Amino acid sequence: MSRAGGPGPGAGTRAEARTETEARTETGAATRAGHESTAGAAADAVVGSVARSTARDWAELLRLPALFTVPGDALAGAAAAGVRPNRRTLLALTSSLCLYEAGMALNDWADRADDAIERPERPLPSGRIPPPAALTAAAVLTATGLALASRAGRPALAVAGTLAGTVWAYDLDLKHTPAGPAAMAAARGLDLLLGATATAGPGDSARARHAVPSAGALAAHTLAVTVVSRREAEGGSSAAPLAALAVTTALGRIVGGWPGSGSRPTGEGAGVADEARAGTSAGTSAGTSAGTSAGISADARTSTVAASRTRTPSHAPRQALRAALALAYVGTAAKPLFHAVLNPSPPLTQRAVGGGIRAMIPLQASLAARAGAMGTALFTAALAPAAQKFARKVSVT
Repeated sequence: MSRAGGPGPGAGTRAEARTETEARTETGAATRAGHESTAGAAADAVVGSVARSTARDWAELLRLPALFTVPGDALAGAAAAGVRPNRRTLLALTSSLCLYEAGMALNDWADRADDAIERPERPLPSGRIPPPAALTAAAVLTATGLALASRAGRPALAVAGTLAGTVWAYDLDLKHTPAGPAAMAAARGLDLLLGATATAGPGDSARARHAVPSAGALAAHTLAVTVVSRREAEGGSSAAPLAALAVTTALGRIVGGWPGSGSRPTGEGAGVADEARAGTSAGTSAGTSAGTSAGISADARTSTVAASRTRTPSHAPRQALRAALALAYVGTAAKPLFHAVLNPSPPLTQRAVGGGIRAMIPLQASLAARAGAMGTALFTAALAPAAQKFARKVSVT
């Protein structure tokens, strides 16, 4: 009998079921513990890797020497808008710095697989900085840049938001497409417009629009340099450096006011020139309509006034400074570009890209001088030696 002879078949089945359930539970617990242990180990590894990352590693990731090329965007934008730099200019400048560095970190995160083959010495493929840390830095810097821009007003935030979107779209999607160089050029032009929009303030969008030509000049230079940079790893083409050399020469003539450039001053210089033209036109009209000595006399007096306005003591030094800054721009960019045209090897192509990046500073200074903001131009130009000094220690490409 079952009771006398021990447990029956049903009791044995239940015992086996309990044993199997307990086994599955223990296995599941062990698996979860293993997963948690693996996740914890991965997190510890990331934290440990970040802790081991040195300041130099981050400086290399963010390409800190290139940071000196950023303040000139906001300052040139303020000059083109015809407004003295103010608190909102500083907000735009710091916002630009954050968004620029966000793009640098995001660039290396997006290119980590390609860099592992082409540039294994970079901070991410070499393991000196973990990819999650670079992506986190990009997100934090972007949020900080937008927060700073918002304090300069809604128009500035709108421009900064468009700039941030362009940066992320370029790094994550557009970089390796035909639209890549145009996207990068648009980002640089937007950065200058951010400075103009913030400085002018929420209620003066008309002044900000005056900065569009300067933004176009900066965008044209950026487009040329970006096209060259697309072949900096493999080299092999003289076409891109040659085209960039032509763009550099043309921009130098425009911003420098060299003979035959067809350019006219903006800002304060534009006001003087417009007054001179208006005065001459008025004098001519008076002479024609009156046809008398009084008309001729008025014409002569007006021409004299116009001449005195265009020949103020400060005009010649201002033009000299403008021409000198334009010459510095062309010299900084053209020499390495010329070498890359003659020998488009990867090292020389990378030098050409580096020269194009450093040439941003004298170009920004030239644009400020063209707008009549000589103090801003000199301050911007003073950033060039620091950029060159730090570029010897950390590559900007």
